[in-house]
Amino acid sequence: MLSDVLADSMILYIKTRKFHWNVSGENFMELHKLFESQYTQLEQAIDEIAERISKLGSITIGTTSEFASKSSIKETPGKNPNAMGMIKELLADHEKVVVALRKNIDDCDDKFKDKGTADFLTGLMEKHETIAWTLRRYIG
Repeated sequence: MLSDVLADSMILYIKTRKFHWNVSGENFMELHKLFESQYTQLEQAIDEIAERISKLGSITIGTTSEFASKSSIKETPGKNPNAMGMIKELLADHEKVVVALRKNIDDCDDKFKDKGTADFLTGLMEKHETIAWTLRRYIG
């Protein structure tokens, strides 16, 4: 489960960096800084997820092919949406992650009796909810 969470976070991180590099338009600097803040948060979360996997005694995946195969977040190679398209795509991705994390939290409590991981995932979910809320404010 945590490998899937890690994979989603890595693909979302890469996508957010791509959008940071390629955003343009009248809100360029604002969105450039927003995306930088978001990928920085994701980068920190990625390290924490990998460490959680290790703490639980498992091996952490670490290749782009592993991340791509395990992630529910889809990449769009060769496509670069406009600024609003970037916001909408990232919002949808964060919302997808929130839904998955909610299920994982329930599984940690019910199936695995792992309150530590449930708590960890709850904190992670709250970060994604905040990012989604911020992105949603741009849409109106």
